Amino acid sequence: MVAPFCCAAGIHHMKLDSDDFELFGIERRFAQAPTALDARWRALQTEVHPDKFAAQGAAAQRVAMQWAVRVNEAYQRLKDPLKRAAYLCELNGAAIEAENNTAMPTSFLMQQMEWREALDEARTIDAVEALHDELSQHRRDALAQLERTLDTAHDHAAAAQQVRALMFSERFAHDIDQRLEALGQ
Repeated sequence: MVAPFCCAAGIHHMKLDSDDFELFGIERRFAQAPTALDARWRALQTEVHPDKFAAQGAAAQRVAMQWAVRVNEAYQRLKDPLKRAAYLCELNGAAIEAENNTAMPTSFLMQQMEWREALDEARTIDAVEALHDELSQHRRDALAQLERTLDTAHDHAAAAQQVRALMFSERFAHDIDQRLEALGQ
C-alpha cells in the first residue's frame, strides 16, 4: 500500500523508483477499474500538489513537483490498456522491443494485409466505417485475450507479442481515422 505523504520536503516513505502499481497502491495486474484509477490519481495529485507545500519553501515545492510529474506519468501508463500491458510485460522481463522485434504470426500478417487492401479500396464513408467497426471489435477481442494472457496465464512473453500486434492495429486505426477525415467525417 502507498505510504502517506508528509515530511520536510513534503513526501515521506515514498520512493521515486516504485513501480506505477506500487505508487498507486494497486495490484500488479492488467485488469484495472478505470474509475478506481481515476480516483486514486486525483487523491495522489491532491497529496503532492506543489501549492500544498508553498509555506514550506521552494525546495519542498520542487520535490512536490517531481512527485506530481511522477504520479501523472504513472497515471498515463496505467489508464491506457496497451501501455499498461506493455509496462507489465517489461516489469516481468518481457521487453516489447517494437522497433526491433516485428515478427508476427502469419495469420496476423495476412489480416493486416487484408485490412490495408480494404482501406485502399474503400471509397465511401460507409465502407471505411465498416472497417473501423471491424477493427474496433478486433481490438476488444485482443484486449480480452491479453487480459487472460497476463492475469490468468502469466505468460509475459506471449503477452509481449500480443502487445506488438495491438500496436500495429493501433497504427492502422489511426490510418482509418485519417481516411474518415479525408472523406469528410
